[in-house]
Amino acid sequence: MVDTDAKRAAGRGLAGGIAAWILGYLVVYLLHGSSIQNSFGSDVLEVFTGEPVAWKLVGWLFYNAHNVAVQISLFGQRSVNLVAGAEEAALTALFALPPVLLVLAGAVAAWNTAADPTTAARNGAAVALGYLPLSLAGAVLFAIGSGDGASAGPALVTAVLLAGLVYPLVFGAVGGLAGGHLSAD
Repeated sequence: MVDTDAKRAAGRGLAGGIAAWILGYLVVYLLHGSSIQNSFGSDVLEVFTGEPVAWKLVGWLFYNAHNVAVQISLFGQRSVNLVAGAEEAALTALFALPPVLLVLAGAVAAWNTAADPTTAARNGAAVALGYLPLSLAGAVLFAIGSGDGASAGPALVTAVLLAGLVYPLVFGAVGGLAGGHLSAD
């Protein structure tokens, strides 16, 4: 049977992972949503798909910040990372967003739960419980397709493995190491 502290840490990890993912997407949307919505590329994609796409393009940037490329299938297959290829500091700074949020979420998940580093890191890594399902769902929801077979969106396997598992496990554990030793006293 799982002890109460482990259940509490798992619950905090789940909530922290969900909060970190949603907050990360919202920060990217607030910083870049307006410029994406007013871009020529967004207008062209809306014409081809017949639906608003700015929120999906913001999702692409969010995944790019996790080093997940966007796969574009139009006249061949191509992968791009708009954040990695950017010369604009505001875009490249997005690389820091997921790690910072996941370290904070891991610290909260492991807050005052364990003096033992292994347990604290495990409690912090529990943020993957909330981050993984949203990473999978987001990769599917942010995909864009047209009736003629053209498609684009975050690379699904990389989105699940890198954004959904590696990032939250590693950065959540780092946050857990710090949070496990902090107390509310």
